Amino acid sequence: MQGGDRGPRWFDVLWRVLRPVAIFLAACLLVVGALSTAVVYCYENFVMPVDENDQTLVPITIKRGSSISSIARQLKEADLIRNKGVFQYLADFMGKSGKLKAGDYELSRSMTLTEIMDVLEEGDGGQEVMTFRIIEGLSVEEIGASLVEQGVFQDDSRFLELCRDGESFRKEYPFLEEVLDTQDDGRYYKLEGYLFPDTYEIYVGSSEETVIGKMLTRMNVIYGIQYMDRAEELGMTMDEVITLASMIQEEGKRDTFYKVSAVFHNRLAEDMTLGSDVTIHYALGIRNLVLTQSQLDTDSPYNTYIHTGLPVGAICNPGAEAIDAALYPDEEYLEENYLYFTLTDPETGELYFSKTLEEHNAAVEEYRPLWEAYDQRLQEAQAEEEQEEQEEQEEQDVQPSPSPSAAS
Repeated sequence: MQGGDRGPRWFDVLWRVLRPVAIFLAACLLVVGALSTAVVYCYENFVMPVDENDQTLVPITIKRGSSISSIARQLKEADLIRNKGVFQYLADFMGKSGKLKAGDYELSRSMTLTEIMDVLEEGDGGQEVMTFRIIEGLSVEEIGASLVEQGVFQDDSRFLELCRDGESFRKEYPFLEEVLDTQDDGRYYKLEGYLFPDTYEIYVGSSEETVIGKMLTRMNVIYGIQYMDRAEELGMTMDEVITLASMIQEEGKRDTFYKVSAVFHNRLAEDMTLGSDVTIHYALGIRNLVLTQSQLDTDSPYNTYIHTGLPVGAICNPGAEAIDAALYPDEEYLEENYLYFTLTDPETGELYFSKTLEEHNAAVEEYRPLWEAYDQRLQEAQAEEEQEEQEEQEEQDVQPSPSPSAAS
């Protein structure tokens, strides 16, 4: 009797089942092996100490005003780190790039990157430090005045000069290139909007470059990858986001930031003028709530009553929440197409939001008397202040000067 077809043998069936699994496991092993090799290679060539067995102390001096990139370069030249780029990126990632202090140090090639950062962050104890605080919503000029008042500088002339053109910071802060590359577009200060408000620690006598660099570094940390991606999703540049955030900062309070943002986004989408009083305030250097027609007609690239779109640049230096609001406007107010808001109580900063011009105009008429009363109080306070300054000046003028013999 001739043998028939007995069908596939058991091990053939088993192999057909196990073959895809074996291929998958082999592929996984290859990937894991490749990743492990890459991780080991990167660690050995970029991250690990230069020489784990060499504890010889290497003296190094970090000068005042040194940026994170210059510190990384110094460490690489002293053969204390393997790669300056990795040191810089890790310092940025850990939020330490703006905290490394000038001073005289002794480091070794056996130290890890984080150990070196910890030493530089702690400082050498040889210099007196001070702190200063910049509140949200101050303009460049107001920040300059605040720094003088806090004893950071004797005067703000060089600070304002550096903020006016910003060129001194182009190399270290690439995110400024968009602003710095624009032609003379009527901006008052190129760095307006980019000096992040926060509390900072510096060495007494630090330069204007160092102080500005601290604030720019902080802005670079705050405006991270998530914000960059969101801005791209909205079709906005970083400068447009910061400009919008500055208007939100000035127009609203924290509990209304996102609603104000929605109104501005809706008006931009409909190609309407933004009609924001705070842009007139910035353009003219005024603070009164009731604006005259001549003020509203001011020929300025900051005037959002006569120009559509955003003003030419930021009008103050916004905080983190205003920046977040510029990128994530209130969804409900977006969908319901709110197009107007107006101030109700100048003392509390409360806002009233409207969808139609008729409703908005009615609210304006209702609350205008409160604005006029506020302006009146503001004028009276300014007059009193000017009177006091004049009286102080007159008292100084009548003080007898020392006689020549008294000085000899």
